[in-house]
Amino acid sequence: MMWTIVLLLHGLLVLFFFVSTRSRCKNEPPLDKGWIPWLGHAIEFAKDAAKFLTRMKMKHGDIFTVRVAGHYVTVLLDPSSYDAVLQDSVSLDFSRYAQVLVQRIFCVQLPNHDPAAQRAWMQQHFQGEGLARLSNVMQRNVLSLLSSPEILQNPTDWKRDGLFGFCYGLLFRAGYLTLFGKEHNCNSSEVTAVYEEFRKFDGLLSKIARSTLKRDEKKMACVLRERLWDLLSPARRCGTAEPGSWQQSYRQHLRDEGADEETQRRAMLLQLWTTQCNAGPAAFWFLGFLLTNPEALRAVKEEIDSLSLQAGFQQRLPLDQLQHTPVFDSTLNETLRLTAAVTLTREVLQDKTLRMADGQEYRLRRGDRVCLFPYLSPQMDPDVHHEPEKFKYDRFLNMDGTEKKDFFRHGRRLKYYTMPWGAGKNICVGRHFAVSIIKQFVLTVLTSMDLELCDPNATMPPVNTSRYGFGMLQPNGELEIRYRLKKPNPTS
Repeated sequence: MMWTIVLLLHGLLVLFFFVSTRSRCKNEPPLDKGWIPWLGHAIEFAKDAAKFLTRMKMKHGDIFTVRVAGHYVTVLLDPSSYDAVLQDSVSLDFSRYAQVLVQRIFCVQLPNHDPAAQRAWMQQHFQGEGLARLSNVMQRNVLSLLSSPEILQNPTDWKRDGLFGFCYGLLFRAGYLTLFGKEHNCNSSEVTAVYEEFRKFDGLLSKIARSTLKRDEKKMACVLRERLWDLLSPARRCGTAEPGSWQQSYRQHLRDEGADEETQRRAMLLQLWTTQCNAGPAAFWFLGFLLTNPEALRAVKEEIDSLSLQAGFQQRLPLDQLQHTPVFDSTLNETLRLTAAVTLTREVLQDKTLRMADGQEYRLRRGDRVCLFPYLSPQMDPDVHHEPEKFKYDRFLNMDGTEKKDFFRHGRRLKYYTMPWGAGKNICVGRHFAVSIIKQFVLTVLTSMDLELCDPNATMPPVNTSRYGFGMLQPNGELEIRYRLKKPNPTS
């Protein structure tokens, strides 16, 4: 028996040694396995991906391979070479890793999943006439919530709140009512329950994705999933799905892909997170940067005044009017440059030679992953954006007030100088919807409310570094504000 155990342990050690002794082959990117067997750099990567990848870039350059929890990930940080990855759908695959995360985070496994069919379905709702319909409903819901008794009670009195909770709470509720509830027929306590459970689940999401939950956190994640699945089920959801509604259309799409009732129930949480996780945080950063940068706030307000808006909650800007706001757009682009931190990951299906913009060629191994991290480059790259850590509302404006699109790195004009929505064939379909609701929300708040910092000298809180790679960053702390309704202007 003892010899059997010894031989078994010996075999495991040999296997472990074999797995851990990968070496760099000719024409492959620099390899950095870390000093912890199998785990490699997983701990450092999960704690602060931006800091870790910055260190790797300084050590190895624009391309390198790291070991992360048994996987080998080649990281490419040259935006001029991104198309070599984004345009290759033969050797590189987007959907496999995405499905791994969907299964791990949301416990959803979609049968017969067709990424092209899903994208086509999304385009029906988030582009063209579908986008206009959703945006109009979203605008009405935002205005309705901002004029609720909770906000309007004693309207001339100052109310205090945290800016992140204020933005996230209002935009989540409005988005939930737009996509999951029937307009003007929803129990506010139930919407609040969904929001509160969602925030708890979202707080654990990065750990769920990286499989780093502690035992009590695993139990909590399971409880929260079950609770949200129940709250989002058709029997519990406020209102009924109207013919042609977003939720009815999504359920039909799932049925077309062979999803049973349980899968459909679970998939609603996936869509809730996908559609509601970014708008609130983006609005927080936008308003926070304005409140802590008086020059930017003045410039944005001057542009808003030029739209001839009057204070009051009943204004609704047509979508076409929202397109002609260059100062606002530059400020939003700068906000997203600083706080949108997506990762674009592909599975290497077969050995591939990656040709860089400078002509250098690198071999990628089948079974590895390749990852782009636009937050680090181009968005925070000092060779692309001067003083990238600073907020500059006019960074994306030319001297004549038009949109600035010419940015360079090492003398080469960039196609990708900021990438908050991803790029290529898998660019975010809902980006136009997200921009329209952020614009409408911020415009409504600035024109209808007096909004200011409780502490005039307050600065923006730092980011939660564990959120790198999961869309919009979230703050590690709050920005305390006070607000009240603007007094009517008798001359308007």
